[in-house]
Amino acid sequence: MEWTKEAAAGWQDARAEFETLMRRHHRTVYNIAYRLTGNRDDAEDLTQEAFIRAFRFFDRYNRDMPFENWMYRIVNNAFIDMLRRRPKLQVQSLDQPLNLQDSDRDVQFEIADPASNPESIVMSEELEDYIQRALDALPPDFRTTVILADIQGLSYEEIAEAMHCSLGTVRSRLHRGRRFLRQHIEAYQKAKARGEVTDG
Repeated sequence: MEWTKEAAAGWQDARAEFETLMRRHHRTVYNIAYRLTGNRDDAEDLTQEAFIRAFRFFDRYNRDMPFENWMYRIVNNAFIDMLRRRPKLQVQSLDQPLNLQDSDRDVQFEIADPASNPESIVMSEELEDYIQRALDALPPDFRTTVILADIQGLSYEEIAEAMHCSLGTVRSRLHRGRRFLRQHIEAYQKAKARGEVTDG
């Protein structure tokens, strides 16, 4: 019985520690998830899944490693799993009513007004859209490496630790990822100079 009380007390302490860390790092994890997924709904789902996994394996967390670095690895793995589970996309015209099986009613798509969501206004800016699309086109591990280095400001050593890979792999992914993004942005700038894109 005494062991049970000690175990319960230890579990409560671990839970309190985890909740403190989660509150402290939630915004950072969400920002990473947003950049990985490119949209708010998936980012929220990915953030929730990452913290659920983190709590499940919190007893394995090495306190010598910064908590955010441990979370980066979990977020990246959860994101890859999300991509694997995602079914192939089916193209459906937004102008074409969708007839559901076992229903005599057609469903008409409605597009939400982005002006009603301040976050959507920011993310709809032309350059931001180009950068996000370029990030989306990168393989998941390359995307995570670029985000951790250029958005979160982690060192090569911290990224290698978080992603469980060598420094050489980090440098290679970062070099190729940055080159791809640079080419994407240069293409945007040339198109803008030709008047093919406009701000706002």
